[in-house]
Amino acid sequence: MKIVIAGAGEVGFHLAKMLSHESQDIILLDTDGDKLKVAESQLDIMIQKGDATSPGILELVRVAEADIFLAVTSSETINITSAILSKKLGAKRTIARISNSEFLNRTDKVDLRTLGVDILISPEELAAKEIGSLLKKTAFFETFEFEMGQLSLVGITLDYEAPIANRTVEESAWFNPDMDFMAVAIHRGFETLIPRGNTKYRTGDQVYFIAKPEGTEKISMIGGRENVDIRNIMIMGGSKIGYKTARNLCGDYNTKVIELNKKKCYEIAEVLPRTLVINGDGRSLDLLEEENISKMDAFVAVTGNSETNIMSCLMAKSHGVKKTIALVENNDYINLSQAIGVDCLINKKLIAARTIFSLIRQGEVLNYTNPHGIDAEVLEFEVKEGSRITKKQIKGLDFPRSAIIGGVIRDGKPNIVLGDFQIRPKDKVVVLCLPEAISMVEKMFR
Repeated sequence: MKIVIAGAGEVGFHLAKMLSHESQDIILLDTDGDKLKVAESQLDIMIQKGDATSPGILELVRVAEADIFLAVTSSETINITSAILSKKLGAKRTIARISNSEFLNRTDKVDLRTLGVDILISPEELAAKEIGSLLKKTAFFETFEFEMGQLSLVGITLDYEAPIANRTVEESAWFNPDMDFMAVAIHRGFETLIPRGNTKYRTGDQVYFIAKPEGTEKISMIGGRENVDIRNIMIMGGSKIGYKTARNLCGDYNTKVIELNKKKCYEIAEVLPRTLVINGDGRSLDLLEEENISKMDAFVAVTGNSETNIMSCLMAKSHGVKKTIALVENNDYINLSQAIGVDCLINKKLIAARTIFSLIRQGEVLNYTNPHGIDAEVLEFEVKEGSRITKKQIKGLDFPRSAIIGGVIRDGKPNIVLGDFQIRPKDKVVVLCLPEAISMVEKMFR
């Protein structure tokens, strides 16, 4: 499959990285030569410097032969224009990144599909949905679903009262008699471990599990973290994400938005009458205390400044807020959430890349995510007839030690599997891999 990606920023780079797992024919297009060189040095892709809205450049990258054209630059105008042009030039399917959600909500009046844009993606809408999901599962700092939630990846930090703390994986097995979950990674200090039977859990470990739906509640129990009943939420920042988050939550929660810009405050208050909007500087501790920060169950910081969001969450945490979520632009911060004391850090660009990948997935890799905080990747494979992975039971395979099979979906039913399980064609298999194991694992599924 040939894929042309317009935009070598974070979204485009991560899409190229994800799709390179499938050995697709990928061309990355951007006006910034430096970004292209970085991508070319790290990924097995082709690059082309040029303007994505130029018909000549689009013809140069042979967009007429493209199965998919992805427009994910930082400019909504460029994305829509280049997607329309690419469709007219012969691209089979087009996807454009947008920031104006009216294009999503007013399809009765303005339907871009009639012009040639097949799918629209709004990173701000996706980030707001992610925040809502994290607030529903407060015990976890990370959640990601496979096959509509049949299996989930969840991350939890072990509390000092966690029943499994100071026990080995083998000793902790009696907490899981029905095999509803499996630990697939432990982040400890600066090290990521693949847990084995004799691996001992420690207080403060960030443990990642693959779980069936009924297993997530058990994981919160053995991690010493209760799912908190969220009622009162304070959102700092009336940005697009702040507004969309408040819009999604105000029907079920008591929501309060703090925004410095008075004009934005009036705009939000006018369209969200069930949300209390405060005009003020959310960085002010006096203001937060005046607005009863200590009575909030959750604090969400989504201003345009990553450092401000992190520091505000830390202030909220020091006042007893149970769940804190900060929006960050810098990917380097993503892995620091637990180390610095913020429950969850999210990046709208990474969320968008992950969503686009799931929309165009093809081949043996069905889904893909980078868990926050660890140098590892989680991939969902669909098993092909004749794949090496089907030849023996798992324990008989030469499966790399730096990877672990967390779960298998067979005939629509989730399974947490051990070494005596034999994988079959058409199974969907969730695997966590450290970087050195990715290529070996991929070969086993071909």
